[in-house]
Amino acid sequence: MTSEPPAKFFVNSGLVTSRTDIRHLLRPTLKQTVAYRYYRGRELVAHGMGWVERVVADEPETSTYFTPLAITINVDSFEHLEFETRPDQLIVYTLVQGDERVVVEFIPGAPAEHSAASPRQLELDEGAFVQMELLGLEGTEE
Repeated sequence: MTSEPPAKFFVNSGLVTSRTDIRHLLRPTLKQTVAYRYYRGRELVAHGMGWVERVVADEPETSTYFTPLAITINVDSFEHLEFETRPDQLIVYTLVQGDERVVVEFIPGAPAEHSAASPRQLELDEGAFVQMELLGLEGTEE
């Protein structure tokens, strides 16, 4: 019998303290649109949607930031990660540091009946694009 404890075991939910495990759990969020809610204590301080550009560890010069355009998560910014699986099989991640936490969750394709205040997946407004035509240099003829 060995004295080392076995690796932790999680099924659909858990509290993870290993930086390696946190990074692996957050990997599916890369290049995805997610909703985030930032809490200080019980107070909701900020919320929004953003595109997860990077999930890093062991990069002390890289900050964690959540903006509507881009999200970078440095797992070293947090004490632990709590995760749970919703009934629709998508995962809700809660990153915790002291009394602050950021809840991150995937946004499935939002039905039209959602209000404007509800988070929705970022989408291209095809009716509001500008088409440009590039012409060759003037005076060059074949």
